[in-house]
Amino acid sequence: MAESLKVYFLVANRIYIGDCIRSTLGLSVENHYSHCCVFYNKMPRLTEYVKENIDWIRDMEGDVFCVVDTIEDEEAKKYNLEEAGLTPITLEELAQKLREADVIIGYGLPKQKHAPPPACAD
Repeated sequence: MAESLKVYFLVANRIYIGDCIRSTLGLSVENHYSHCCVFYNKMPRLTEYVKENIDWIRDMEGDVFCVVDTIEDEEAKKYNLEEAGLTPITLEELAQKLREADVIIGYGLPKQKHAPPPACAD
């Protein structure tokens, strides 16, 4: 049997948060200790599917963190912690955890600097 690894996904672009949670779950199912860390952003609308994925990650000894000192908008921070149920973590605490990680994955593309054309906005 293969060794279980500690894997951290770091996601800073809001549109990739759902995908990052699914990838975290995928590695959890493969018997790795997987964690998703959300930076800067409010979680997208929470569906039952995403809630179940977060619960399954936690059932398999992983977690979904909200890096609280990167979120300036207090309303977004409150939503992530209270409604989405993410686990709060500071940058310093995350840095300690990352030192113990076997794999660290920056997930998704950087945030766009320009808005998409109107035909592509939806």
